[in-house]
Amino acid sequence: MSKLTDLPKRILIGRALRSDKLGETLLPKRIALPVFASDPLSSVAYAPGEVLLVLSIAGVSAYHFSPWIAVAVVVLMFTVVASYRQNVRAYPSGGGDYEVATTNLGPKAGLTVASALLVDYVLTVAVSISSGVENLGSAIPFVIEHKTFCAIGAIVLLTVMNLRGVKESGKLFAVPTYLFVAGIFLMILWGAFRGLILGDTMHAPTSDFEIKPEHQGLAGFALVFLLLRAFSSGCAALTGVEAISNGVPAFRKPKSRNAATTLALMGLLAVTMFCGIIGLALATDVKMAENPAVDLIRDGVPVGAGFTQDPVIAQVAEAVFGHGSFLFMVLAAATALVLFLAANTAYNGFPLLGSILAQDRYLPRQLHTRGDRLAFSNGIVLLAGAAILLVWIYGADSTHLIQLYIVGVFVSFTLSQTGMVRHWNRLLADERDRARRRHMVRSRAINAFGAFFCGVVLVIVLATKFTHGAWVALLGMVIFYGTMTAIRKHYDRVADEIAADETPADESVRPSRVHAIVLVSKLHRPTLRALAYAQLIRADQLEALSISVDPDETKALREDWERRAINVPLKILDSPYREVTRPVIEYVKGLRRQSPRDVVSVYIPEYVVGHWYEHLLHNQSALRLKGRLLFTPGVMVTSVPYQLQSSEAAKKRARKRADWSAPGSVRRGPVERGHKGPNRKG
Repeated sequence: MSKLTDLPKRILIGRALRSDKLGETLLPKRIALPVFASDPLSSVAYAPGEVLLVLSIAGVSAYHFSPWIAVAVVVLMFTVVASYRQNVRAYPSGGGDYEVATTNLGPKAGLTVASALLVDYVLTVAVSISSGVENLGSAIPFVIEHKTFCAIGAIVLLTVMNLRGVKESGKLFAVPTYLFVAGIFLMILWGAFRGLILGDTMHAPTSDFEIKPEHQGLAGFALVFLLLRAFSSGCAALTGVEAISNGVPAFRKPKSRNAATTLALMGLLAVTMFCGIIGLALATDVKMAENPAVDLIRDGVPVGAGFTQDPVIAQVAEAVFGHGSFLFMVLAAATALVLFLAANTAYNGFPLLGSILAQDRYLPRQLHTRGDRLAFSNGIVLLAGAAILLVWIYGADSTHLIQLYIVGVFVSFTLSQTGMVRHWNRLLADERDRARRRHMVRSRAINAFGAFFCGVVLVIVLATKFTHGAWVALLGMVIFYGTMTAIRKHYDRVADEIAADETPADESVRPSRVHAIVLVSKLHRPTLRALAYAQLIRADQLEALSISVDPDETKALREDWERRAINVPLKILDSPYREVTRPVIEYVKGLRRQSPRDVVSVYIPEYVVGHWYEHLLHNQSALRLKGRLLFTPGVMVTSVPYQLQSSEAAKKRARKRADWSAPGSVRRGPVERGHKGPNRKG
């Protein structure tokens, strides 16, 4: 590619990196945390709100259940983190849940996990970006008014940043992630200080509102179902935990230990922030409703369609710091930014998993190769395209998108932990050292509890969210599973077909003879070059073949051929229907039928042109012939190029572009002091 066309690419993603520079892109823990854990850390910005939204169906009175739901989410978080710490130590190669399930439960289970994770990664980008736009919209009205456009723009920007490489993008993401974490902790501490020490009464913007319950006086099974649905919504805080197990190869050595430490730190931070926001939301009397225009009542009247319901974290920040205060604005900006960057978890997980699946022949081979910046560029672009499509379909509405969420997460959680139980059982059968056996038994117990708990949550999620949109995620998993199965069958079929036999086959036996044919339309320089090249190959039999469409032209060709005394026999086939392709194909097939052991080599003169529109004026018959001959067994097709003058002009243009330098890229050096300009008379 010329420098002129390569310049925009280099500006966007930077200079290309050599393969031996891959080790320089490995991440220390301080960078790995925001790269791989930004999703679960940022989910505390919307997970508490989802819990309150569901509870609001039964009215404000149901809010007192939220601390117990938070406790259940915390227990689940610690269980999953502890389980995945076993995963990263046992399987540090980067396959994560897919490798664990495939190795211990079989290829079908592994493919199910892979399908679930791929769907989840796409939804991670869509949900995180949409939620980020909504949080930013609480401070900037323009953003919320054009949130679909802004969300798509954010995905494009994030894609470009990730195409620059994991380490470089990680440095960009570290500052806002740590700023967000610091802002949340400052809000929790300052809110606790104001409420517990100073005795201040803090009020959220919606504290004076009332909630019109959709169902009053819920009890028994209906209440249990509502609480389970609220719990399943709160489980959104666990999304992205598995990304670290997929990204172990990106850590610096010792990889497994660093990944396990990062997991523990991520779990501790996420749990503390989640519980703190739930507590402050209750203390500041935040009100949330699934349909705020109708269900939120202010002064006895519904707030109406013009009301914008800010996220829980924005309302709590306003109550603690004050509306429009510096800390409020900083936290709003950091929250929006970290939600945008939370999608980076998927940008690291999806391409890496796609590369592993491509290596196992479940996805196209192009996803296995790294791009210029040693990132899996094709996977990054594919993820961005799928996320943009989802955001556009759902109008960047996080409330609707999140209903599709977490199904895939808990499918992979459950199968992965079940696979780890099988893993420990297999190792225990052969291990005799008591100390190691005790360690394995403890690890198996952790994974067994994790498998059971995640399985229960998966059932809850399916039961409570299926009609609210979870069926779309399941459909996506089925589509991914079917597509990957079909791709694997295709690759296996092709591999079997082209595999070299132990005994000599037709492909390895030397053909009896080579019958060479040069296609001729007129006797000109391209034809003479093709004839000369075909004679150089020294085939067993060589002939020129022309199709008679116009009798006068055919007569002129024969006379010119004889006048020049060309020592190659000319065979002319009559075409009463003025076709060119069909007579050639039938003639070649006839030669193959007569001598199946012979190879027919067809030489086609072609023009090399310099402008795109010239392709429309030349080589059309040659293209049709090549397309048909490619499907004819035992036929080799050779294009003999002839460069027209326009191609030479195109070559000069390309050389000129190659010598072109961007402004400022060439330093001329200082001007000599003794130099004087031309004398001027005036």
